[in-house]
Amino acid sequence: MKRTMILRVILGILAGGGLGFGYYKFVGCSTGTCPLTSNPLISTIYGAILGGLLASSFR
Repeated sequence: MKRTMILRVILGILAGGGLGFGYYKFVGCSTGTCPLTSNPLISTIYGAILGGLLASSFR
């Protein structure tokens, strides 16, 4: 049971990070003034955090 929860959170982190990077790549910020989408590392980290939190909220 605990192993599946850990696996689910890890998958959520990976999926969120991928979606965060995809958001940077395809939507992004053309002016460079957007704090979340102007840097690929920051958008990937935020996506990973949100993915992990979302995945951990399911039972």
